[in-house]
Amino acid sequence: MTKQFILSRRAILASGLALGANALAPAVRAQEKMKVAGIHASPVENAWNSCLHKALQDAASEGAIEYVFSEGVSGTDYPRAMREYAEQGCKLIVGEAYAVEREARQVAADYPDTAFLLGSSGEATGSNFGVFGTWNHDGAYLAGMLAGAMTKSGIVGSVGALPIPEVNMLINAFGAGVKEVRPDAKHLVSFIGTFFDPPKAREAGLAQIDAGADILFGERIGTADAAKERGIKSIGSLIDYTPRYPDTVFANAMWYFRPILNAAIADVKAGKPTGNNYTAYGLMKQGGSDIVYVRGVAPAAAEAAMEAKRSAIKAGTFEVPIMMDAPQ
Repeated sequence: MTKQFILSRRAILASGLALGANALAPAVRAQEKMKVAGIHASPVENAWNSCLHKALQDAASEGAIEYVFSEGVSGTDYPRAMREYAEQGCKLIVGEAYAVEREARQVAADYPDTAFLLGSSGEATGSNFGVFGTWNHDGAYLAGMLAGAMTKSGIVGSVGALPIPEVNMLINAFGAGVKEVRPDAKHLVSFIGTFFDPPKAREAGLAQIDAGADILFGERIGTADAAKERGIKSIGSLIDYTPRYPDTVFANAMWYFRPILNAAIADVKAGKPTGNNYTAYGLMKQGGSDIVYVRGVAPAAAEAAMEAKRSAIKAGTFEVPIMMDAPQ
């Protein structure tokens, strides 16, 4: 498996961003509201979009911002939606540029007084086009350690959206965690070709179970449905799926968008450039991601080893490998 380290992003990890998002919250609330738009390519029930949506809703309920949004916006309509919200006076527009990288940057260039904060595999542009990655790979690695200790068949599966860098990184991290404790484990990987198609994710999961997988990592919604149907365990990503699948999902690689949002809001209100990479605010050591799990499902020794590694990640003494190539 090739480890492809993105130098500019690695520089972010090494930069030691000391300003924690929780410390930003009181200052953000104390300032007057500004209008923020969310443009969601998928329905807000989609896990990734729900993370953004919840953070924006929470900020609005606390009085930090006024929040408006659109969901299910297609790639062809996305630039138009960006322009419309900019014309409406939104000071910050939050969303995703994965399918419209070039077009999104052009919109930002046309509206220099509007800040844009978009999920992207690319880099920040100019003074107002900020980007972030969904880097919950730390939690995925830790969940993989539990899965590696639990699998009886020695085969685990992962169902992802598309083989883009952030998805690859997450699935690779899970596989690396598995192999830390079970070096001979086999890791099956499937991509469904879209960001939101729960039935297709279920089908991919069922195929992996048929191939021998007895634990599934669901980078996409729908994977846990396959696990539930066949009576095996599953791991969720981004949000906590355990309440929805109490007997199936035992661990989740969480990601919290609020620290990233708080940092961008603070920059906008301070009149600072927002053409920054805000990814680092979402790391585990910054409080932007973590693992949540049901204790007692994995062996006690496995939980203890995982917790020790979790402490090392938070202390900065261990870094989960960042592997952005497509899983092999």
